[in-house]
Amino acid sequence: MNSIKIDMSRKKETHYINNKDFLAALIDYRSKVRKEAEKEIPGITDEQLKKWKSPNKPKIPNYIGECFLKIANHLSYKPNFVNYMFKDDMICDGIENCVQYAINFNPEKSQNPFAYFTQIVHYAFVRRINKEKRQMEIKNKILEKTGYSEVFCNDSTDNYSDYNSIKDQVYNKLRY
Repeated sequence: MNSIKIDMSRKKETHYINNKDFLAALIDYRSKVRKEAEKEIPGITDEQLKKWKSPNKPKIPNYIGECFLKIANHLSYKPNFVNYMFKDDMICDGIENCVQYAINFNPEKSQNPFAYFTQIVHYAFVRRINKEKRQMEIKNKILEKTGYSEVFCNDSTDNYSDYNSIKDQVYNKLRY
């Protein structure tokens, strides 16, 4: 019999984001943003830099954007996030928050941008879940107050007109 040898020394654990490259890209991006900001505000502080908004702000490099996308996608497969219908919205919220707060990452305080942005995505997911739960509660209260157990029913066309009247009543109440 032939025995199969597995060379364990060659087996290397691969991560979907190289933290050193991610850190280097963020440091480079921060320096570009700082240079651009100092053209408008000489001697800008870190706190001012976080609040600085300009149409001339450098774009986030593709590599950093890919890292944000990978973090959000992989986090969405965790057991506490996997079964939501609005998973795509959660991912989009997470990426949006990463882009929004990319300049806030301070490499002098932490050398682990992966953990920093994973937390940002995590809390974006939690906010989206809470937002969707509130919307579901509003929908359920509307259905409860009107006495309907379902929003749509295929039995007849009368139910669809009832739905439209409910929708009109809600719209009128919100308008006044």
